[in-house]
Amino acid sequence: MLLILRALVVIPFCILVCLLGSIYCLFSPRHPRHSYTFGRLFGRLAPVFGLKVETRIYPGVGDIGNCIYIANHQNNYDMVTAAKAVQPRTVTVGKKSLLWIPFFGPFYWLTGNILIDRNNKTKSRGTIYQVVDQMKKRDISIWMFPEGTRSRGRGLLPFKTGAFHAAIAAGVPIVPICVSNTHNKIDLNRCNNGRVIVEMMAPIDTSQYGKDQVRELALHCHQVMVEKLDEINREVAELEAQDAKRGS
Repeated sequence: MLLILRALVVIPFCILVCLLGSIYCLFSPRHPRHSYTFGRLFGRLAPVFGLKVETRIYPGVGDIGNCIYIANHQNNYDMVTAAKAVQPRTVTVGKKSLLWIPFFGPFYWLTGNILIDRNNKTKSRGTIYQVVDQMKKRDISIWMFPEGTRSRGRGLLPFKTGAFHAAIAAGVPIVPICVSNTHNKIDLNRCNNGRVIVEMMAPIDTSQYGKDQVRELALHCHQVMVEKLDEINREVAELEAQDAKRGS
């Protein structure tokens, strides 16, 4: 029953946001402020799913300037849990095939996000430099999922190198964002689905890395995020245990 009630809230909400948001964006198509604006709206769905999300933003984020944010990609709930970590003038990079998803696809493009062809390696390499070019021309930051796919409970998957090529080429720092485990955590027929911690870490300087050190940078960022994910997953477990004691 609870699943049906949630569906009656979430599905119309998402369709309305995509439809009305697309109309709104037509007045300033692909402006980078749209991703931040509508990301906040999707973040409001967290309580509907029975989640208590704590978002921790790096205190000096306002001084970082343009950068590349990298986040772990677990499942479709990332759009809700990580949404409040999206900063102004930040857009994401997604698969070109997203454009054909009804309602969402055109909305995703109109909000200024970048679509790439991941099936064509030659084009995708060129797209990295298009991303760098757009960062400079549009004065934007980029949000990427370096795993390249949803992990679905397999831990933090090995990183692809696109985000790191782009960061080195653009001369901007990388800012890791870690979302605690949500795999098999959410039961849509359960009222309380526990806690999620989303933590933005300090920027990682890329100026010391050359074009031939992309893999080294990727491995360093991966290790930093693995350690942080272990930390916040333990913290979530402790907090939920305390919640259970208070509720008993």
